[in-house]
Amino acid sequence: MKNSIKSIVGVLILASISSCAVIRPGEIGIKQRFGKIVGKPIEQGVKFYNPFIGQIVRVNVRTVECLSRLTLPTQEGLNVQADISLLYHVNHDMANEVYLKYGRDYEEVIVLSNFRATAREISAKYAAKDLYATERDKVEKAIMDELKTDIEKLGFVIDAVLLKDIILPPQMVQAIQDKVNAEQAAMKMEFVILQQKKEAERLIIEAEAIKQAQNIINSSLTDKLLQYNNIEMLKSLMNSPNTKIIISDGKTTPFITTETK
Repeated sequence: MKNSIKSIVGVLILASISSCAVIRPGEIGIKQRFGKIVGKPIEQGVKFYNPFIGQIVRVNVRTVECLSRLTLPTQEGLNVQADISLLYHVNHDMANEVYLKYGRDYEEVIVLSNFRATAREISAKYAAKDLYATERDKVEKAIMDELKTDIEKLGFVIDAVLLKDIILPPQMVQAIQDKVNAEQAAMKMEFVILQQKKEAERLIIEAEAIKQAQNIINSSLTDKLLQYNNIEMLKSLMNSPNTKIIISDGKTTPFITTETK
């Protein structure tokens, strides 16, 4: 009798455990009864159900990362390898609909399939060098915007698209590097030419200043001023102890030689 009671108690305990579902943070529960979804999504906590007629399916509504290596076409018709991360989560309010339409494999069926197609569509609009170097932000935004248009209405929220790495053929990487080097050399040459132009302008300005100064001096050298200067020079020579020979016709500037004692 005691053994029968223990068996009954064990069965009841096992039944109660099997009819209990724990919904963790970041999850919601979807309750099924006779194969049909009933009620609204169940929030976190412990929920009981009848295991003989139904079940509770857990759906993750946290943000998850899907890292994919894709072969992407480019504007030139080339193919490059790209590592791209997609961050998304299931819309809490549409979890029932997502599970009803796409089941447990919603990520592969809807999210990743659309993600791959969109990434290829967008990359084909850009040159390989743009994907590799300068246009990554634009590519990420374009993929994200297109994905939002395609699948957010289906119950998925796109959090981010991250273009982590672009793997180009070695010859293409070298060609891009050569072009960058050539552009840098051209910029350096432009700088040198600009410096030379500035130096030429400086020399022209300096020459103009010298010319103006000479013009001012020449305009101030009148005959009377020259005569006055000659007189002053002769006075200073007369006071000099050195022997002097002055040759002059009285009209032009005298020629003077001196002999040191």
